Amino acid sequence: MENGMIDKKKPYPSPNPHVRLTEIVYWSEGLRVKGMLAEPKEPGNYSGILYLRGGIQSIGMVRPARIAQFAAQGFVVFAPYYRGNRGGQGRDEFAGADRWDAVHAVDVLKHYSNENVHLLAFSRGGIMALWTAILRQDIASVVTWAGVTDTVLTYKERPDMRRMMKRLYGGTPNTALAEYEERNPLLRIEESAAPFLIIHGLKDENVYPAQAFLLEEALKLNGQTHETWYFPDYTHFFPPAANRQTVQAVCKWMGEQEKK
Repeated sequence: MENGMIDKKKPYPSPNPHVRLTEIVYWSEGLRVKGMLAEPKEPGNYSGILYLRGGIQSIGMVRPARIAQFAAQGFVVFAPYYRGNRGGQGRDEFAGADRWDAVHAVDVLKHYSNENVHLLAFSRGGIMALWTAILRQDIASVVTWAGVTDTVLTYKERPDMRRMMKRLYGGTPNTALAEYEERNPLLRIEESAAPFLIIHGLKDENVYPAQAFLLEEALKLNGQTHETWYFPDYTHFFPPAANRQTVQAVCKWMGEQEKK
């Protein structure tokens, strides 16, 4: 079956009366993968947001309220669960071949949105977004919020994730460096023409700010368009009021990139 082709869809209960949710099964590299679509009920010509979730398996799973929050700002949002999750085929590889699930999800999103597709990534989704921006040339902008950029750094920062990473990557950065490097989008980031927005809480201990600084440095070296919003007092999760404010500011920023 063709990549990005929709296999099945079914309505999903929405937490927002103005937003319609649909669970979608689509094809990615011969696998059926699932994701969730959030659309404003009011008819209109909406740009798309590909929301790339954090975590792995049930940790960091797509939350209906979160994607509805962005749809309520006037976007069509599609959030892939990634392969091996919620009954999807294959195995979640934490930015291995599952990066194609994000790449092909753009085609799913375009069935429902206009041609302007923005990437919005949180945590582990950061590395998925960077790869999507490298592997596609039709991305309007990239927002990486508390995003992972380098798996070697993640291995060093997060002792609690080492067992999982060793299992998926076949070893440590010392014994299986090629597997870690193959997942590193910074080595090819200059292939993306999209503008970038980096958002990070400087007290984040889930994804340390060093990950944001690495991306910023790479974009600077390549002369790529980017902006940074660093928050000195916030951790991985922003307080509710700050979160709402940032969501609105992000949506405004995305809209501005379309006008450039």
